Amino acid sequence: MKNLSLLLALLLLISACGEKGKDSISLNGQIDGLGQDTLYLCGEDVYYDQIDTLVVENGKFSATLYTDTLIATRLLFKDGTSYPLFLDKGNKISIKGSTTDLSCLEISGNQPNAELTAFQQELKEVKDSVQRKDKAEAFIRSHPFSLVSLYLLDTYFVQQPQPQVKLIQELIKGMSGELKDRPYLGSLEEKLKEVEKGQTGKNLPYFRLPNEKGNRISRSNFQNKYLLIHFWASWDSVSCKQHEMYRRIYQKERKNKEVALIGISLDFNPDDWKKSIRQDTLQWEQLCDFSSWESNLVEQLGIQAIPCNFLISPNGIITDKNLDEKAIMQKFQEIEAEKKENKKENKKEAQQERQKVSEQKTELPKTAAQERPKDYEKKELKHLKISSKL
Repeated sequence: MKNLSLLLALLLLISACGEKGKDSISLNGQIDGLGQDTLYLCGEDVYYDQIDTLVVENGKFSATLYTDTLIATRLLFKDGTSYPLFLDKGNKISIKGSTTDLSCLEISGNQPNAELTAFQQELKEVKDSVQRKDKAEAFIRSHPFSLVSLYLLDTYFVQQPQPQVKLIQELIKGMSGELKDRPYLGSLEEKLKEVEKGQTGKNLPYFRLPNEKGNRISRSNFQNKYLLIHFWASWDSVSCKQHEMYRRIYQKERKNKEVALIGISLDFNPDDWKKSIRQDTLQWEQLCDFSSWESNLVEQLGIQAIPCNFLISPNGIITDKNLDEKAIMQKFQEIEAEKKENKKENKKEAQQERQKVSEQKTELPKTAAQERPKDYEKKELKHLKISSKL
């Protein structure tokens, strides 16, 4: 009886191992030029919420992974490059490529990887960014069931300085129910609601933030001016690097009474903030409430990343966002030209109004005295003489 129990246990163990083998993923890769290195495989959502380490020897690596459903992951290289990789139970994944072009790996083993490989190969001949985006849009519309569509949606439409919210929503609408159930789309739709808050055409939310001296500054301090607001932080090297651009803009436009520049920091340490202001010679108004990402204005504008900027019209409307230096200077030139044109129009209207008033004065109706015949006074005098004789 004891031997029978042991036999049954052994059979169950063998069966379990066999089932596990069916669900396991065999991953093998060779990337020329990689040498001895370490790669990381990161899950994109809760379906694979972990990070695996892949040891590379002479450009080759391998691993056995486990999942019970189709998942999206990314291969992370030490230089910061990442590449999408789709895995499903039972897959035998093969990865080939070279460090000379980590943006286009050849991956096989399931349909999503094959689709992405074909797309990337087609894209190698396309250099124009607009055409690349058009191809990504065409792929998404023609592949409503593919996980690759989610990757392309995020890469070419979501992760942009000025996401086209309506287009993104339209592309999501055409996707299958299975893709819409993915955690990524759920979080994306929430993100889009936040991004919409800071879209052009919306009103700038009210703010009243302290400057370096502790004085509270609001939009009303810049009445009748276009206001360029740039968001930054001392801990963000990219936004600090942009200070050079804003210094050039400030020096050129400081005497322009039509525009104003302010910086709003996401710092949480007052000393770091003030030190950065001094080091980078930020002479224009600087504001910070030390709430970082929790700042009301940051949340109300739906800011997801810094650096970023917003151009506000004199009546408080967001007219543009995330402009580069060339676009900012062009906008300021347009504002100056519009000002001159308005002055010219106002002057013309004033002249026309004065001329109109002058013409009205010359055309006033004559009084009764002015309308009397020329010989009226003589007749009147003669009449008086006759009356006196009577």
